[in-house]
Amino acid sequence: MEKTTAAPLTADPAKVPGPAGGRGNSSSPPPAVVLICVLIAAFALLPLGYVVDMTIGAGWDTISTLVFRPRVAALLMNTIALVVITVPLCVVLGVGGAWLVERTSLRGHKAWSLLLAAPLAIPAFVNSYAWVSAVPSLSGIFGGVLISTLSYFPLVYIPVAATLSRMDPALEQSGASLGLGSWRVFARVVLPQLRLAVAGGALLVALHLLAEYGAFAMIRFDTFTTAIYEQYQSTFNGAAANMLASVLVFFCLLLLLAESRTRGNARYARIGSGAQAAPTRLELGRYRFPAQLGLLGLTALALGVPLFHVGRWLIAGGAGIWVRPELLTSLLQTLGYGVAGALLTTVLAFPLAYLAVRHPGWLSKTLEAVNYISSSMPGIVVALAFVTITVHGLPVIYQTSAVLVGAYVLLFMPRALVNLRAGLAQAPRELDEAARALGKTPLTAFLKVTLRLSAPAAAGGAALVFLGIVNELTATLLLAPNGTTTLATEFWTLSSEIDYTGAAPYAMLMILLSAPMTYLLFSQSKKAAGQ
Repeated sequence: MEKTTAAPLTADPAKVPGPAGGRGNSSSPPPAVVLICVLIAAFALLPLGYVVDMTIGAGWDTISTLVFRPRVAALLMNTIALVVITVPLCVVLGVGGAWLVERTSLRGHKAWSLLLAAPLAIPAFVNSYAWVSAVPSLSGIFGGVLISTLSYFPLVYIPVAATLSRMDPALEQSGASLGLGSWRVFARVVLPQLRLAVAGGALLVALHLLAEYGAFAMIRFDTFTTAIYEQYQSTFNGAAANMLASVLVFFCLLLLLAESRTRGNARYARIGSGAQAAPTRLELGRYRFPAQLGLLGLTALALGVPLFHVGRWLIAGGAGIWVRPELLTSLLQTLGYGVAGALLTTVLAFPLAYLAVRHPGWLSKTLEAVNYISSSMPGIVVALAFVTITVHGLPVIYQTSAVLVGAYVLLFMPRALVNLRAGLAQAPRELDEAARALGKTPLTAFLKVTLRLSAPAAAGGAALVFLGIVNELTATLLLAPNGTTTLATEFWTLSSEIDYTGAAPYAMLMILLSAPMTYLLFSQSKKAAGQ
């Protein structure tokens, strides 16, 4: 999983009266909090600064030679085709699946709601491994679109299902009372309300497509990320890899701008509690069987194929593949990096979330946006930036655990930040003020009141960061210290050597670690949609 952007489905809590957010705070933010947030933002800007510096330093002659060439044109066409085809497919599957589950008389809709989110627990490169096992000739744009769509459509499904489950049914009832049919109600009433969820999910899918390496390398489909990694391996930190990274970052920024413009300024929050009755579910009639069959086929392709082939290779390998000493080492190191990265990321996200909720303004918005922009960059670009900075500026920490954990913090900061922002918004400021009125210091009041109330959101954010670290591949491959083996890197090494039986336990462990975190993401997204 990967990069996460906020979907502001409600008004700014600082402007909403009541216990959820208070009336805002006109006092100045604590200088220490501002200083910490500025330092975090400066750290987050390192990869972007690296890309800009490398691009300017190369000079126009080098840029034109390395960028305007047939190889880059081919990568560009592959990348554009992948995004243009995959993103709409994910939107159709995500919106269609969510509508069937949340708004129709589909049988077993509760079970389907979980099954459609479950493919997110299977890393894309594990999905590719399974499909290559099933169809060894799978390659090219078709293979890339197939694997990407099956891996990433839950990124659209989850926010859309969450929005539908909490949307005021009075909106649809009003449309029906005006004589609109079911399809016209969906098109003219429901779909506009889903714009934020669809735009945010589509952005996540597109960013994942630009960042993905393992899934495409396994099926021999060239993208900017696979080309950058190949260039890095052949010419360490060469100019060609840097120029490709610049083009890739440019596309990421374009996607962020497009999503921001799509989001618009329309208001999506409602005033008051809205209708309390459950929405009327549309009778599918003769379409019930085709709908059930379609969802069954989708889950069979997205879940059945990878689980079947991972299980097939586990059975073929026998009990011996589970007793390799490298397996336990990889599991422990993955857990260690996951826990360390999740804790550090969550701790660093607290001041940013606190500033955004308790002291909203241009400063907090700017610092928050810096982290979202920097974290949208692919892991390969972040890793190249950290390699260059440490080699030339801080060689003593080059290829150390500290650098790798720092990369995890930068890549997955939004996962913790979004959750903490929501949690702090629901922690009444009045309780904090009451504690201070009773003589508690601001720090003590924060620790005993605000921190306790936001602990569930912090735990959820940490769990999602942990999920991202468990499945991270490219940054880990480039930055991991010598002797470090995570589940993802060891799986990649064995599968690249066509040792599919040896790679199977690592794939299964990643799925088992990811499944509960995916469920947490799904359940929390539904709660967040109602805030």
